[in-house]
Amino acid sequence: MTEESTGADYYIADTENGDHVDDPSEDSLFMLFTELNTVDQEATWYASVSLLDDGTYEVEYRDARRREHELSVQTDRGQIARHLTIWLARRHFRGP
Repeated sequence: MTEESTGADYYIADTENGDHVDDPSEDSLFMLFTELNTVDQEATWYASVSLLDDGTYEVEYRDARRREHELSVQTDRGQIARHLTIWLARRHFRGP
């Protein structure tokens, strides 16, 4: 969930398949969780880099297939780009 200036008063919930809910209730969150699909091979991994208000970067890597998850806050854009390139290249390797 994210906090944005949209039609929502408090928060919005966006899913990877495009569903959007303004100010989601407990029931609507439950329904979104129910619709999660762990068999979807197209969305088994992702990397995300977000600029934070203090000028640092939140970097997240997730690969459900390999049970990898890393979340960190970093400042060096060159190091982020280098690590991201290496991480992305490993997604095409079919080893363990």
